[in-house]
Amino acid sequence: MNTAQDQTAPFNTLEWGKTDLNLCPNMVTPSPGPKSKALHDRCTKHFKGLSSQVKLFPVSFESGKACVLRDVDGNDYIDFSSGIYVTTLGHCHPKISEGVAKAAHTLMNAHDFTTPVKTELMEKLAEVLPGDLNGFQLYDSGTTAVEAGMRVLRAATGKSEMLSCFYDYHGKSYGAVSLGHIRSHVYGRVRAPGAHMVPRPDLYRPMWSKPDGSIDTDAYLAFYDQYLDKATVGDVAGFVLEPIQGWGGSVIPPDDFFPKLRKFCDDRGLLMMIDEVLTSWGRTGKWLCMEHWGVVPDIVTIGKGFGNGFPVTCVAVRDKYKESFEAISASSSYGGNPMACAAALISTKVIEEENLLAWAEHLGRVTLERMQGMKERHSIIGDVRAKGCLMGIELVKDRTTKEPFDKAGTLVYQKAFAKGLAWIPAGHILRMSPPIVMDEKTLLKGLDMIEDAIAETSKELGYSK
Repeated sequence: MNTAQDQTAPFNTLEWGKTDLNLCPNMVTPSPGPKSKALHDRCTKHFKGLSSQVKLFPVSFESGKACVLRDVDGNDYIDFSSGIYVTTLGHCHPKISEGVAKAAHTLMNAHDFTTPVKTELMEKLAEVLPGDLNGFQLYDSGTTAVEAGMRVLRAATGKSEMLSCFYDYHGKSYGAVSLGHIRSHVYGRVRAPGAHMVPRPDLYRPMWSKPDGSIDTDAYLAFYDQYLDKATVGDVAGFVLEPIQGWGGSVIPPDDFFPKLRKFCDDRGLLMMIDEVLTSWGRTGKWLCMEHWGVVPDIVTIGKGFGNGFPVTCVAVRDKYKESFEAISASSSYGGNPMACAAALISTKVIEEENLLAWAEHLGRVTLERMQGMKERHSIIGDVRAKGCLMGIELVKDRTTKEPFDKAGTLVYQKAFAKGLAWIPAGHILRMSPPIVMDEKTLLKGLDMIEDAIAETSKELGYSK
């Protein structure tokens, strides 16, 4: 793959992101191929703790350009994963690669001392973020940012208990896991003290509904009120939750949930901390996913696509809480180094200057329309959803009982990957997060590959109409 660009000509990211469908997908060997398997075997003699997507399809990648990945056998794949929501602007975007390289040749780290690129990034963040979110600290992972945000939450309120939601995911440290759905004794036999979880509205699987069948958001809030009174010790600092649940399966809440939760928190003196590590920086067509509902969090974590692959994350807080950073020893050895700041700053400018937020929303609308047609044609599809370039398809054994169909999810994932689609499994829920620079024809080609895999799986498992 030739990644060289003529830097004397005007650069258009959407043009650069187009995929030649005559050349990709291009499977020159059955995948995973022999070189992939051999390299994977060598690596995993030492490298352990693999994700489910690698275990289900152990391919070895060597390069990427825009929306295309190439493995060591020379197979080219359409990327519907973005490295799990990370390379939002595609692989090896020339402006970002050059900016990081320039920083690496200039100054690689200066702890938390001020640098020109950090200052420019701080000013740009204050400019693009909604409301009075203008206090920032930088980190190198989503989990670290979440933990820092939780410390800010405690420092700002003087309280220690926190509420999160069923099926949330906030990271893999003890504190973050305690507010998420991961179950493993290695994190501790009990959750961290003061960590509570409550249900949240799920349009497809509601816990409380109105007589007309629509979801009853007010019933959830009434339960929260009871829970605060009966299950906590009255020392709750606030809510910590995802705007759209990623690990949980791209679960999008009803439109009235977050505006009502904002008022609920304000009326009770609770802060709202939103974990946007996965959903921010263009993934859903906004800088923050919460902007879809006109809600400004008190604390928000930003990550993944923030640096388009470079490990940089951010905790942003509203103006009246930014001094709380001083109380938590907020500095970080790697957070805010010049390379990280360059990656985040250039990614932000590219999204802004090339109107990519609007394009991401357009791709979401195209996807949702296409997936709704797929649902009509395949009985194992129970639900489809999309918000920008964050998409999901839920597979069920029966649409009436909504019993999850994990086996079908595994087979569809593997079959589509073998056809040349690199993407994300989640049990019975298929997750998609293509780069927001993907062209419409490539997006539809990827969805065709998924539908082909669903049709083959349905037939194999005896569920064809």
